[in-house]
Amino acid sequence: MSRSVITAFNEFQKDTVNLDTNLNDRAKRSKNWLLEKISKFDSTVENFPLLYPKIDIHFGSYARKTKIRELDDIDLMIGLNAQGSTHAEYSNRIEIHVSDKATNLLRLCHPQGNVLNSKRVINKFVSACENIPQYNNADIKRNQEAATLKLSSYTWNFDIVPCFITQENSDGETFYLIPDGNGHWKKTNPRLDKERASLINQSHDGNVLQAIRIMKYWNRRVAMPTITSYLLETIILNYYKANTNKASSYVDIEIPKILNYLYDNILGDINDPKNIQGNINGLTFDERYRVRTKASSDYTKAIAARKLEEDGNNKSSINKWREIFGDNFPKYE
Repeated sequence: MSRSVITAFNEFQKDTVNLDTNLNDRAKRSKNWLLEKISKFDSTVENFPLLYPKIDIHFGSYARKTKIRELDDIDLMIGLNAQGSTHAEYSNRIEIHVSDKATNLLRLCHPQGNVLNSKRVINKFVSACENIPQYNNADIKRNQEAATLKLSSYTWNFDIVPCFITQENSDGETFYLIPDGNGHWKKTNPRLDKERASLINQSHDGNVLQAIRIMKYWNRRVAMPTITSYLLETIILNYYKANTNKASSYVDIEIPKILNYLYDNILGDINDPKNIQGNINGLTFDERYRVRTKASSDYTKAIAARKLEEDGNNKSSINKWREIFGDNFPKYE
């Protein structure tokens, strides 16, 4: 309970939105322990492909520090050594053609050829994880692009994504190749997402990430079609990249600005900032319109809440914010 809007938001962010510090520390320790085990797979697991730890990378909202409670997944990309293999790009897939010297990769190809089967690569990680004694009782399976590992003692999954890295193109760029869910491969570059979030956040004195997190909470609870986490994050980062006025450390000041920007932009396509996927706004027109309507409604409430606070009526302001964020937002004391 709080007597001011500032303390209400501080309490809300600490106890409801942001990851619990103790749980986060435990997650980091378990992640590092798992990575140490994975780093030995090519020497401890029969016929396991040669690892390339130089390109290992943590990705997703947990790595970008935009994850909110409850911690549900930690994404890890684990590098493999291509050993002279090459790739070919098609309109709907990327094929990796395995070199004759990459004997353990050849065992994981599609039948009667040297085209690497991403499903078989993931399954190799699944079987390797099953052989870790501490994970005997874990739920380990292939899930589209990843080997997913779930222990009952954790609230989170580990999503382990095998990857390769391309050679530099004519522009000096390299890309990661990861499973596409259909047995082949696709491009990505999580380095760009992490760098973009970090740079934009720094340019606004470190106040953007908290704004992203609180809007992710809004997106999760409101009665409207859910915006994917990555899409919402991209939209908010687009706003702050284009905005020369510094973001406030008081997140309630930023919320109506973001809602207004969402209202103005959600009906249109949103381009992948990495320039790999094209439009990432997968919502239908009806879904986009419903999100726009909700953004408009909550924008009006947020403006009213801000005005009530400016007038010194903290109780009514807090109650108005509770209309937006629900019963988990602190009550007026």
